Amino acid sequence: MLILHTPNLADTNIAHGFFGRTGGVSTGIFESLNCGPGSGDTHEAIGENRRRVADRLGGELATLYQIHSPKAVTVTEMWDMEDRPQADAMATAIPGIALGILTADCAPILFADAQARVIGAAHAGWKGALFGVVESALEEMEKLGARRGRIAAAIGPCISQKNYEVGAEFRDAFLRHDSANSRFFIASERPAHFRFNLENYVVHRLRHAGVSDATGLSACTYVREADFFSYRRTTHRGESDYGRQVSAIVLTP
Repeated sequence: MLILHTPNLADTNIAHGFFGRTGGVSTGIFESLNCGPGSGDTHEAIGENRRRVADRLGGELATLYQIHSPKAVTVTEMWDMEDRPQADAMATAIPGIALGILTADCAPILFADAQARVIGAAHAGWKGALFGVVESALEEMEKLGARRGRIAAAIGPCISQKNYEVGAEFRDAFLRHDSANSRFFIASERPAHFRFNLENYVVHRLRHAGVSDATGLSACTYVREADFFSYRRTTHRGESDYGRQVSAIVLTP
């Protein structure tokens, strides 16, 4: 089972992990640790995969119905999968609830204020990142007593700039928000196309929001097929569906 960690989230009262696609029971295009209920994988396989993740972390795994929004929620108790909130970020101060983010190219972000014992997690695709999911996650953590100056944040596996080609209209949306965002784009080989650095953009939004301790793993989901699921890789191949890896953080009792 592939599990990546970052030193800035290491604490005796916190467990975290950026899980890859290995170590599960799913088969075919979902092989093997597919944790996404939105995929066409079997409920039994997804349930077993999620149980394995929860066991490794030592808590119950809570995930959202992700909608590429800036919406954040506070988690006060576990919910059933059928009743999971529609949002893209969450925070909690409850030990034993592992906050999980599902991705397949988008950027998962895990947060912790170890002193306040408050954690958070966010799903940052380009749309969520642009429209404020980072800031929403931080605000939700602050409601529980966290302070931005103490928060550490880590960005897990996501698509790299080399493999994230976008059109001019995509770049224009970022430039309308802030002309300085041009530094997160480089020209592509195709006319009127660019390559976008999602990880660096998310790091920028974190630091601009007051999180000085922000780091990225620089692990590309597109090229590391044996390690990660990738929506864009699946699309380029014309495959019918794709799995989702999970990144999660939990306060230990």
